[in-house]
Parts: sequence; structure tokens; C-alpha cells
Amino acid sequence: MKIGLFFGSFNPVHHGHLIICNFVRQNTDLQQVWIIVSPHNPLKETAGLLNDYHRLALVQLAVQNEPNLRAVDIEFHLPSPSYTINTLTYLREKYPEAEFAIIMGSDSYSNLPKWKNFETLIANWEIYVYMRPGNLHQNAYPKSKTKFLNAPLLELSATHIRKMIKDGKSIRYLVPENVKEEIERNGYYR
Repeated sequence: MKIGLFFGSFNPVHHGHLIICNFVRQNTDLQQVWIIVSPHNPLKETAGLLNDYHRLALVQLAVQNEPNLRAVDIEFHLPSPSYTINTLTYLREKYPEAEFAIIMGSDSYSNLPKWKNFETLIANWEIYVYMRPGNLHQNAYPKSKTKFLNAPLLELSATHIRKMIKDGKSIRYLVPENVKEEIERNGYYR
């Protein structure tokens, strides 16, 4: 089975994330997409980050009726901070019958030199890159197994959603309804 791995903090998960996952799964040879909730991205601040398990629960709600999308907590059980190369190595050992690929935006792709052991990553794993505004460049790593996709994008960010919640504004239509209800029920991001 070929599985795409979509890493992120998902603070909170929103329709933009789900559109990317669904598009990549339907328009590539990937059979499933695992949404990897990262406890600590070493390139981002953790201030304002909702509890790991709450973020995971929101992703689980968002994909509960999607048989080819799965919320995964694998990085919760690995040393922190979460380095993609460590997660990929672990998954390859744990699921030797599966083939894993990485899904990322072109903004993350352009930052690959900042990633731990990025040369090993690009040499050993296929990367599906969805283009984002302002990052419209060619393959910077010609020897890598990189595929560029023009997925539909929403001008939507978790930062914007958190600000709307803090300001008492509705996030309806920005996140799945069951995610919105869970955020409201628990007072997240207020």
C-alpha cells in the first residue's frame, strides 16, 4: 500500500488541510493519506499550541467519515522535537510492507535545507509538493523523487481561525461542523 504522510500541528485542522489531503489522494497513486499530528515542529514556536491529544481528537473528528484519510499520533510516541526523518525511519521499520511518501506545500519544500538530514529524506522518499502562492519554483533537488501538484488552495490558516475564535467570531464553513462544535464545547482557543 502506498501512503502519503501529511505532517503538521493542525492547530486546528481546517477545510484547507482536508482539501489538500483529498486532492492529493485522488490525483496521485496514493491509496491513503495519514494526517500526522506533530507535537513539536522544531521550526515553529509552541506558544498557543492546543494540547496534542485535543488536536488529534479534532483531526479524528474531521476525517471520521473518510475511509482513505486517517489521523495518526505516531509522533506522540517518538522523541521530541518531531523530526520528519526520524518518523519516516520509524514508519519504514514498523510497516515494511507499506511505501510512504511525503505531502508538503511548496513553502515547506523551499525550507527543506533547514530540516534534519534533508539530503537523506529527498534521496529516499517520494515528495508530493502542492504549490502555494509566492513559492512557484522548479525542482530545487533534481535527483529527488519530487512531484509538483496544482491543488486547489484556500486562503485559510489556523492562525486566522484562532484569531477569529479569540475575537468571538464564527468559524462556520472554515472547519468541519463537528470540529467547530468540539472547539466551542470545550472553549478551545479562547
